[in-house]
Amino acid sequence: MRRAMTTLLAAVATALLLAGCAGSGGLDGDLVDDWAAPPAPGPFVPAAGVCQAADFTEVVTLAAYAPVDCAGPHRVETVHVGAFPAGRPAPPPGGSAELRGAFADCDTRATAYVGAEWRTGRLRLAVAVPSAPGWAAGARWYRCDLVEVSTVEAGATVVVRSGSLRGVLGTSSPLRLGCQEARSVGGSVRTLLPVDCRTRHDAEFVGVWRAPDRPYPTRPADWAPLYAGCRSALGRYVGVPDDDELRFRSGVVVRPPGAGRWRVGDRGVRCYLWLDDRTVTGSLRAAGPAALPVRQR
Repeated sequence: MRRAMTTLLAAVATALLLAGCAGSGGLDGDLVDDWAAPPAPGPFVPAAGVCQAADFTEVVTLAAYAPVDCAGPHRVETVHVGAFPAGRPAPPPGGSAELRGAFADCDTRATAYVGAEWRTGRLRLAVAVPSAPGWAAGARWYRCDLVEVSTVEAGATVVVRSGSLRGVLGTSSPLRLGCQEARSVGGSVRTLLPVDCRTRHDAEFVGVWRAPDRPYPTRPADWAPLYAGCRSALGRYVGVPDDDELRFRSGVVVRPPGAGRWRVGDRGVRCYLWLDDRTVTGSLRAAGPAALPVRQR
């Protein structure tokens, strides 16, 4: 009898408690409908500002995605993640307007991320996209990835680095391109080797010229605008007139992106002055006409 009475009193107390909760604090007594619904599951989207220990790949799968802290050893750093239009049924192929648009966005984002035009350093920018199964599952992102390379000349390898690239070109950095030693064959520069500007050298990086949206240069006539653009960059860098005599002050070395990178929208041409008749010490930046006199024709 005592056990039954105890059970009855407990039930009454519980009912009163629930009734009191429903009548105070604006609660309606329904213990379920006040919880927020869980978010609907969505496609995988990579994060920006993280790094990858593995090499860059143009197609990223969820299984291969393994972000690491940029303070530790890594090969790739993601500087931005953007989005393609939702209506496209498959990832955009190389050379498509969508992929070129993604590269243009990544180009701007990468420059802001490192603190200066990213091509002024030993850096390479590339765009990664979702795999076909990821795209079918609704993924529409593109990833802007930067890597440090051993050289911006042919034969570059990816550097395993520690530390983020954020702001790295905003101040003095060993990644910045500067004075060079030209290795030439038959009057043509084959390769450029970075050197300390305090040592004798015959070449120097002077800036980046943006080529117009034209086919990749293959014939001698196609290269003429690139040389003219780099000569203008040289004139601004040294502080000499961009006139007909500029070609008699210095040679110029033109380094456009490769044909594959050109196809996805990279139009940044690296430009160098080249003194094929002498060497100098110190940078020629803002040195003026006296430091780069007109030579005998």
